[in-house]
Amino acid sequence: MDIKYIWCRTLLPSDIPTDVLPILLGGFDLLPETSEGRKGVDVSHAKRDLVSSLDNLLPTLEENDIKVWVSDASSPHLSVNTLLDKVEQTSSDPLPNRPKVDLMSNFLFIFTSGTTGLPKAARVGHLKAAMCMSFLRLCGARSDDNIYIPLPLYHMTASLLGIGGCIELGATCVLKKKFSASHFWKDCVKHNITVFQYIGELCRYLVNQPVVPEERTHDVRVAAGSGLRPDVWKEFARRFGKINIREAYGLTEASIGFVNYTSEIGPIGRASYFNKLNMPFELLKFNPQLFEPTRTNTGRCTKANKGETGILVAPVSALNPFLGYAGNELQSEKKLLRDVFREGDIYFNTGDLMLQDHQDFVYFRDRIGDTFRWKGENVATTEVSEILGSLEFLQEVNVYGVSVPGYEGRAGMAALVLKPDQDLDGKKIYSLLIKSLPPYSWPWFLRIQMAIDVTETFKQQKGKLVQEGFSPEAVHEPLYFLDLLQKDYICLTPSLYNNIISGKIRI
Repeated sequence: MDIKYIWCRTLLPSDIPTDVLPILLGGFDLLPETSEGRKGVDVSHAKRDLVSSLDNLLPTLEENDIKVWVSDASSPHLSVNTLLDKVEQTSSDPLPNRPKVDLMSNFLFIFTSGTTGLPKAARVGHLKAAMCMSFLRLCGARSDDNIYIPLPLYHMTASLLGIGGCIELGATCVLKKKFSASHFWKDCVKHNITVFQYIGELCRYLVNQPVVPEERTHDVRVAAGSGLRPDVWKEFARRFGKINIREAYGLTEASIGFVNYTSEIGPIGRASYFNKLNMPFELLKFNPQLFEPTRTNTGRCTKANKGETGILVAPVSALNPFLGYAGNELQSEKKLLRDVFREGDIYFNTGDLMLQDHQDFVYFRDRIGDTFRWKGENVATTEVSEILGSLEFLQEVNVYGVSVPGYEGRAGMAALVLKPDQDLDGKKIYSLLIKSLPPYSWPWFLRIQMAIDVTETFKQQKGKLVQEGFSPEAVHEPLYFLDLLQKDYICLTPSLYNNIISGKIRI
């Protein structure tokens, strides 16, 4: 069956725009739209009223090959399919050769984003899918909310957390075919949005948009998502009104996760002693050169202290299973740590660097695949990006490390997108670096781009940038080099490039 819509608990709009598609999920308590809202409506007539309200919509739906199903045994419309009569006609006899299904069976496969390597098909079980359905409720969403999802459905955030969360709540879900920063707040007002899902970059796009009246006249009260930078967070909260931001952290492959249910700006969550009883995790000390957990003489790992950055790991258990990557046993095994604290224990290695402070707030620091070493020190790309992102003439920042002949590790480089009608101010960048970052974190090279390459879920891609490096022959965009004598970034010419790689100019 080619089902593009499943009608359920929602208020039907008078028309269906081509770029905004309501997904209606769930049971029999479907209430029609009235001037008084949903209160005071006779539920016994809800289904009949809802189906009859399709009269003007069905031709449009049929033209777009959209199937409509109703949870009833009959329908007044021949083009509206029924479900209950088909359920009643099913046989009670067991199906031959029926596959065994349990909580650990494959529910679906979700490909990792592939920001630092090739995408891998992560196996997601039924238990994980069911657990994801509670996310929106944990963030404060209710059954009477209109929830806006402008993210791609093949990603866990929109599908399992978003659509699954709407099913669990019985809430209205409004799908956007493709995210549009210029239409975002207009959509929120038009469709009475009260909750929306975000990826951090989505919010940054919004704060970089010109002011529109709708950004202060909306009814949005909760924004739930992940990857929101503190600088964008502050500006978002200042500009768009009293929206409860619920920053979270989660993984496609495992069930470990956090939700920041407080008003504190910056943390991805809070994890007290009692939180860890339900969702155990540890932060491990790691080798700064190999980015692997350090082990003692007995072969065991050591926990990071509070206030110290460590690798986030979680014990593999019935509530936190790791089903691996489909057809890739080697990569699956690489995600596991064995004999961590005692012989035989198994932990899932998230590959993410975290810090837990003395108030038990947990902060995301960086991904091991993004972090690089320079001058014997670790450079956290997230930290450098946040610092540079505070400059008023920069719209986007993507920090990574590049190889330089004659040097160990990788030197810092930043791909920048300038705001419209703004010029690069190298001296201002230098002054900010002096005040805010240690010298080993400074980006020695800058690359000016019209736009940053991102995945469909707005995660910055670094692989191609790292490969192209800072060669003027490989990069056909403006390049700059940090000149410490001039305290400025100067144009990186072919001759200057040759002097750097030959060692005539030291960095």
